[in-house]
Amino acid sequence: MTTDDDHPSAPFGRALCAMVTPFTGSGALDLDGAQRLAERLVAAGCDGLVLSGTTGESPTTTDAEKSALVAAVREAVGGRAALVAGVGTADTRHTVELARAAERAGADGLLVVAPYYSRPPQDALEAHFREVADACGLPRALYDIPGRTGTRIEPDTLVRLAGHPRIVAVKDCSYDLLGTQKVLARTGLAYYAGCDEQILALYALGATGYVSTVANVVPGLFRAVLDAFDAGGTREAARLQRRALALIEPVMAAGLPGTVTTKALLGALGLPSGPVRAPLRPADRETTEGLLTAYRELTAGAAQFQA
Repeated sequence: MTTDDDHPSAPFGRALCAMVTPFTGSGALDLDGAQRLAERLVAAGCDGLVLSGTTGESPTTTDAEKSALVAAVREAVGGRAALVAGVGTADTRHTVELARAAERAGADGLLVVAPYYSRPPQDALEAHFREVADACGLPRALYDIPGRTGTRIEPDTLVRLAGHPRIVAVKDCSYDLLGTQKVLARTGLAYYAGCDEQILALYALGATGYVSTVANVVPGLFRAVLDAFDAGGTREAARLQRRALALIEPVMAAGLPGTVTTKALLGALGLPSGPVRAPLRPADRETTEGLLTAYRELTAGAAQFQA
């Protein structure tokens, strides 16, 4: 059985969903749908919701839409879940503006991705994060996903940034278990697995929890993985993690962005989703049917995992 020493504090809870941003049929922000989806996710065991991340199509939503989304979801879930707002951009000044706006809208924390495309060196990257961290009072999670941004937040940089009082967590999509362990060993940062296939692996190494895209459709599944591990059922945790691959693969590794596949599956299940915004394009009928088949096979006989 795990103890508090095995896993750092959980500033935003353990089980977080990277929530899609529902749109209406015409492509407008669907705040009613966002509230209904958020309610469902929290009722099914999500401790926190990450809004306006990549899964939430942040590159194509306006600053006003981002603030409205936070305010609407806060109204829906109250204090039952932490709301973490994605505010990272390629522009330090814009990121600071979004951080302050998210705080005003009612967010509990911020997710700040490494600036993309410009590929700043580590000293510039560190200065960027420090300036954003100084901008308002909310705790921050840094998002390390070099496959999308082109820039790794190096372990030594994370160790230095851990000294900032408002930099408290990392969403880890680095695929570098050695580097992750080095930071866990040298800091008190709360690590969240950002890749669904690595949730159990990182948790076993001392991570705090996860930020999951697949949790949009099976919010109880990965929570069950953590609960089984905490109860000493390592074999059961491993079995559940492997079971989840049946949906992780078609949602996250089928050649389409996870936003596209997740929205397609949510829509097929009659849950709030709506279209994706260009340049993304909707999943075709064959892909959607395959996702629905995978979902049904995964959840057969497991009511606690069903949407």
